[in-house]
Order: sequence, then structure tokens, then C-alpha cells
Amino acid sequence: MTDLMIASFNVKNLIGADEEYYRFERYTPEEYAWKQDWLADQILTLNADVIGFQEIFDPKALQAVIREADLRGTALNDTVIPDRSKRYHRKAIFKRLAYGSYAKAGLAFAPNTNDGGPGERRPGLAILSRVGFVGKPEVIQTLPTPAVIPFDELGGGDPGAAGYYRVTRLSRPILKVRIPLGDHVVTVFNCHLKSKLGEFPRDEDQPFPPEANLLEYDATGRALGSVRAALRRMAEAWVLRRAIVRELEAGYPVIVLGDLNDNEASVSTEVIAGEAPFKNYSWMRRHGAERANDRYTDEEATQIRDSIEKVRLQSAERLFVRKSQRDMVYTTAFGGVFESIDQILLSCHFHPDNPEAIAYLEYFSVLNDHLTDGSHAEAPYNKLASDHGQIMAHLRLRDG
Repeated sequence: MTDLMIASFNVKNLIGADEEYYRFERYTPEEYAWKQDWLADQILTLNADVIGFQEIFDPKALQAVIREADLRGTALNDTVIPDRSKRYHRKAIFKRLAYGSYAKAGLAFAPNTNDGGPGERRPGLAILSRVGFVGKPEVIQTLPTPAVIPFDELGGGDPGAAGYYRVTRLSRPILKVRIPLGDHVVTVFNCHLKSKLGEFPRDEDQPFPPEANLLEYDATGRALGSVRAALRRMAEAWVLRRAIVRELEAGYPVIVLGDLNDNEASVSTEVIAGEAPFKNYSWMRRHGAERANDRYTDEEATQIRDSIEKVRLQSAERLFVRKSQRDMVYTTAFGGVFESIDQILLSCHFHPDNPEAIAYLEYFSVLNDHLTDGSHAEAPYNKLASDHGQIMAHLRLRDG
């Protein structure tokens, strides 16, 4: 294999007909048929080797969509791809146009441990891979050891003096698989971090949290709900980051994809990708400085930069924008805000400036024509289509 196309697809609540996923929310048979039709067309258009799916309630519904995409892809190939009797059948253009079947592809599903009964369902994740998997997929959600994040009083030296944030399980699973790429094995993480929707706890004797009553609008209470959601998303980002670093330190190239529920410039995304190094650390005082001019040497500055870059991830979208000078990539549109909260992040093994890279980004695609701006009353809206754009990175394996 010389190319790999890897995509991220938030399908928005995929479940069969007449099944209540959230309270009072279900698809009629006609709505489900429409959604299945639309999803199959998107998969057909993507035609990716690896696809990470988010918001999968029922793996059987996803399998049905994949089978439908294959039926359409086979019919399309029969129509537009010349057979061997045609002297021009070897033209490169037909290799590009041909749809690749998923009949023998690997499909890994990560159910959500927070999933409940009808009306209280919680979605999981899936990864579809034409190139199969190396080893068994792994699901990260219930943590063997709780993630405990201590807070210090400002100016103090007692970790935890201001309390702790403790996480025993994630709001949604992280699905980790390994795939072959040429002579290499690459680790792929599919994730769906906590959204910005506020978290409002309620007492057992309350039918709903007080903040949910918008007729008695509680501005500070709802703001605190947003703080809880942000804390949870940050903690989940750190759990993912810890897993990424372990893979990188074990020598595996890493690709992270999914719905990060925040944009590339956000702190949670930075936690996942790793900090950006300064251009020069020789102006900075050493960590244990005893004199005003006790700074890092040029050699130490290079060491610091190399250490940071070694475990840092790069946005495929940003690499493409730099390459193509485009600036109109977005995967969500809501309330007048167009932004990218779905990302494909690549380790240094795919960076074009790395002479030891195993592959490089050739192209980046986004399917977002179905997204409309909710701030305009006249904009068309279809609740059955996804409310996310689908993104895909085209990677080309380096020679040698």
C-alpha cells in the first residue's frame, strides 16, 4: 500500500427505527430509511480505507449502512470502471475512481459503559478498516485507577490543598486500534470528548435539576454547569494524551481522530496534541536557576525542542491549510459560528519537515455542504443528516 485515506465521521445518533435513544427521541421507519440512505452516500463519497465513527448506538445499524454503501459502490464500479478487456483499464484515473468494498474489512465497536435503557441511551464508537487490524482493539473508558487531578492554592506548596478533580470513567469511550501501513504499524485513536452542554446534578428526590427550568433562569447555575463540562472534557483530553504518549514512547506512529468538541486552538485540543515549543529556550532561565543569568545553553535548548516535537501531534487540517493556503475548512455551523471541532491529528512520523517521516499528508478533504447556519431562519435544516462535516486525510507513504 502506498496511500492511506483515513476519515472521521460523526453520524449523529445512529440507531434503528422505533428505538428511543434519548427521551422522546426516535426515528420512524421512514426517517431511518432516509438517514441510512444519506449515510451510505457519504461513505460512498469518502471511500476511505479507515473510518472512525462517532455516535453509534447500535452496531447493527452501522453494519446495514456499510452493506448499503457496498451495494452502491459495486454498482458504480460496474458502470464506470472498465474491465480488463479495455486497453485503457490500467489508467491511473480509474484506480482513483474505483470504490473499494468493505466486505472483508475489520470493524471494531466500542460500546458506552454509561449506556442505559430506552430514553437513556449513550452512544459508542466504531472503526472500519479495509487494511484490518494488528492485534486486538482496545477500549478506554472505565479507568483501572481513577485519574485524580490535584489543585493547589495560589502561592502555596501543598498539592491538593484546593481540592481534587477525580474521574473514574469517561463520558464516552476511546477506541484504540493498530493498523498496518507499509512496513509500519500505526496506532489510531478514535474519540468523542465531552460536549460543551452543561452538567447539572440533581438530588434523588428531584425530577430534574433546577438549572434545567428555563422559566426560572439560573444564570450562575448554568455557568457552573459549563465549568463542570469543561473540566470533564479537559480530564478526558488528559487521559487520551497519556495514552498517546505511551504509544509514541513505545515507537508507534500515532493518528488521533474524532469529535473533540472544541476547536484546534482550544486548551483541551492542545492537551491532546501537546504543547507547542518556543523557537528558542536559550533566553529562558533554567528550571533550577540560582543566578539571574543562569539560562539554558543552545545545546539544551535544542534538546528541549526535540523532546517536545517528538511527542507532539499536528492537525492534518492545519498542515493542509499551510500547504494549500485555504482557510474555509469547518465541520460545524451553529448560531453564526463556523468552526472545526472534528480533527485528525498526526504524530511527527507524518510531518513533511521530518526527514524520517514514514508518510506525509497529500490532501485533506471535508464534506460539509450539508451543514447550514442555525442563526438564519431561512436556512434549510435536516435533522436526519449529520450535524458534523466529514473529514479525511490522504496520506502518501514515503519511498524507502
